[in-house]
Amino acid sequence: MPLSPESVFYVGSVSKQFTAASVVLAAEQGLLGLDDNVRKYIPELPDYGHAITLREMLHQTSGFRDLFDLVYFSGHDASDFNSPSEILRLIERQKGLNNVPGAEWVYSNTNYFLLGVVLQRASGKTLAEYAAENIFRPLGMTHTRFYDNASAVVPGRVAAYDAGQHGQFLVDWSTTYAVVGGGGLMTTVSDLLRWDGNFYANQLGKGTLIKELETPGVLNDGKEVTYGMGIIRGNYRGLSIVEHNGALFGYRADLLRFPDKKFSVICLCNVANANPEEKSRRVADIYLRGEMQDDSLAISDVDGALPDPSPFAGDYLDPRTHMIYSFTASDGHLRGWGANLRRKNANQFYDLFGDVITFDGSKDSMKASLDMKGETYFSGTRLDEMHPDEAGLQAFPGDYTSAELDGVIQLSVEHGNLILRSGINPPVTLTQVAQDEFHAGSDLLVEFRRDKQGRVPGLSLFAPAARGIEFVRSH
Repeated sequence: MPLSPESVFYVGSVSKQFTAASVVLAAEQGLLGLDDNVRKYIPELPDYGHAITLREMLHQTSGFRDLFDLVYFSGHDASDFNSPSEILRLIERQKGLNNVPGAEWVYSNTNYFLLGVVLQRASGKTLAEYAAENIFRPLGMTHTRFYDNASAVVPGRVAAYDAGQHGQFLVDWSTTYAVVGGGGLMTTVSDLLRWDGNFYANQLGKGTLIKELETPGVLNDGKEVTYGMGIIRGNYRGLSIVEHNGALFGYRADLLRFPDKKFSVICLCNVANANPEEKSRRVADIYLRGEMQDDSLAISDVDGALPDPSPFAGDYLDPRTHMIYSFTASDGHLRGWGANLRRKNANQFYDLFGDVITFDGSKDSMKASLDMKGETYFSGTRLDEMHPDEAGLQAFPGDYTSAELDGVIQLSVEHGNLILRSGINPPVTLTQVAQDEFHAGSDLLVEFRRDKQGRVPGLSLFAPAARGIEFVRSH
């Protein structure tokens, strides 16, 4: 069946702004307070020595580790977890946070999942019921729902796919995953247009909603972050933008708003290799062309050509956060996050939200840093290619378990490479970046611990939103 504005898509993390809106409206109704400690509603969460407020969770500064990383590290797939209680138990087992609450911005789906739990306990209604009553029905969003019942039939729902080999497609959509809050919204282009219109009409609640959603979070040191409540504020080619994307299974989504121009792009896709953020910007480039800065052409050499970006390509590791940023060069463009990055000058580029990435150094020692709101969010040195010694790798194989996760990581050396296996997940080949550090793409870093005798009794796993999960070697 051909797609239409009424076709129903799963929109992943675009859902977060609806979860945030539900919490804000509940606060207006006196059901909860945005500055309440989350343990007021979920006392079974560990006491980490710092109060964690709902506002910090809404602004992604709480420190809670990301639930999808926890699920992956435990050897499962998201579709294995069919009930909120399973996810909640996994979160309850975490002994540490990514950061001191309020000290740092670290995006985590756990925040919004827990906000859904808070809303249900405070209001007596599920997130799906509350949002339908207070948002969807008042705005006429008749094809929108939070999908918290895996047995429910959703009329007009679009299947999703992965791109296979030789032009084939593989089905990639779950009919069992029913966890909501951080995601879970089913909606259409037509309904999202109604939601977008409310950012100008402000028809819901008592009038505080839009201001709360769009106000940036503030860290403990008084500095602002770019994240509001379920939306990100930024700049694209000189124009203010408000945006959030979403991705899960084969679905990809982006809602991009230019508030000063009252212009928005809604991009919903049902194939995993789609890049809706780039597509949204290409649409905006056409319609707002005369009002945008053409800064990508501002720096050129004597022949009028842009400098070659290939000296900046590579993988960069931030030793503080253990995050890895990867850049590639193609057809005269530097690419990151699946898109061509606009150029600011010879050694600086903009990320997708207008923050500046600076490269500094030489071919043999290149550094990259990303500044956001006057703070350095990422600062790393390009990784050199290492050629691991197979004999040296023999220090690492074995089974590793974590008290925080219900799963076992198995490491083995195969054909000169260190291989990580975790439950049902496909085997991962680890790339050595230091004597006791290995990474797999931009989402996983393994750091081994050694005792005084040089033996390896354990390791720590790091993902961008789940830092420092400790494992002990069992044999």
